[in-house]
Amino acid sequence: MNTISMDINEILEYLPHRYPFLLLDRVVSLKVEKEIVALKNITINEPFFPGHFPHYPVMPGVLIVEAMAQAAAILSFKTMGLKPSDDSVYYFAGIDSARFKKPVFPGDQLMLKVKMERIMRGIGKYTGQALVNDEVVAEASLLCTLKVVK
Repeated sequence: MNTISMDINEILEYLPHRYPFLLLDRVVSLKVEKEIVALKNITINEPFFPGHFPHYPVMPGVLIVEAMAQAAAILSFKTMGLKPSDDSVYYFAGIDSARFKKPVFPGDQLMLKVKMERIMRGIGKYTGQALVNDEVVAEASLLCTLKVVK
């Protein structure tokens, strides 16, 4: 099985998100139908830090989970052999067992590891972990689905 890596230009082909909501910088490895490892470099210039929190900048947990979902979307599209079209969106269908173990700060490199559990009736189930320096900072089970919106 081939392992795929992707730079930001290829990521942009698979995700409709753009600044400030694109939360992946690189795909380190992707194994179709199996798993993806992606990176997000956290900088003080992130648009959420001035308000979360001005005196103690911490990446919001919901955005860590969103980054996992963006990685899951790329894994799904690569597995299906598709690129998203302008009339489709890959949505959250559910988030279970989300746990936040440590805060993520400016200067951290967030490593996102997402494994595909199954795809059934158009809904993909994934388990995700976010790590900083090989230490789990967040984890969740994700359900996502592809919807036509136009």
